Amino acid sequence: MFDHVSIGVADLARSRKFYDTALAALGLSLLHQDQTSLGYGTDRIGLWVLAAKTPVVADPGSGLHLCLTAPDRGAVDRFHAAALAGGGSDNGRPGLRADYGNGYYAAFVVDPDGYRLEAYRQES
Repeated sequence: MFDHVSIGVADLARSRKFYDTALAALGLSLLHQDQTSLGYGTDRIGLWVLAAKTPVVADPGSGLHLCLTAPDRGAVDRFHAAALAGGGSDNGRPGLRADYGNGYYAAFVVDPDGYRLEAYRQES
């Protein structure tokens, strides 16, 4: 349904460290970089990270999060570890989430600006 998502961040260099590290675990890479933006994807950009004067204030109660697909459970595990190593914080260790459905394997993190991210793999 979406072509891409854009998020605004306070510190582009700090965000690059986080997103380069975390997204590489899912097979995504930096496809574009300039003074005000970073673009991540595989063959095309699906996530834009933009330098913003007034980023959206983190609100854990808002329900807003970005969910990224992973090719396998190992990638979910690597995403979680890489996100923490890249400056993010834990918001749910890797594991099965039976309340989301059978075979739903996911991990949750928070980026340095407070955006909540999920990596998941649906298995039958």
